Parts: sequence; C-alpha cells; structure tokens
Amino acid sequence: MSQKIIPREIKAEILSKVKQGHRVKDLADQYGISDRTVYGWLQKESGAETISVLKYNKLKRENEELKRIIGKLTLEMSLGKKG
Repeated sequence: MSQKIIPREIKAEILSKVKQGHRVKDLADQYGISDRTVYGWLQKESGAETISVLKYNKLKRENEELKRIIGKLTLEMSLGKKG
C-alpha cells in the first residue's frame, strides 16, 4: 500500500472541519483518504483534546437522535389522547 502525501493546508482544513462538527467519515470520503488517517492526525495533534472532540461529536449525534425520538413519542402520545 502506498501512502498518499496530503498537503499541510488540506490536513489543517480537514482537522478544522472535524472540530466544527463535521463527521470524520464524510470528510475522509470527500478528500479520498482513510478515516483512520484523520483519527491518527487528531490523536497526534493533542491527546486530551482529541478525545473530547471525538466524544463531543458522538454525543452531539446521540443528542439529536434522542430529541427526534422524544418528539416522535410526544406526538404519538398527543395523538393518542385526542383519539
């Protein structure tokens, strides 16, 4: 397997987008690189911060899913009381 050389500017752009909340998998696909590469960059960049950024993004997605579920259940309960 040959390694792709990614310019520093592109690497910085990708890391910045991850920190803004973009999904690593989506960015890796967009730039034609492995998501493992991006995770490796994050890990090298700053140990403690990397975990918090990744954990933050995971919790953000979970929170959105829970809000969707609560909305659905609330609507079902509201419709059930009226019917």
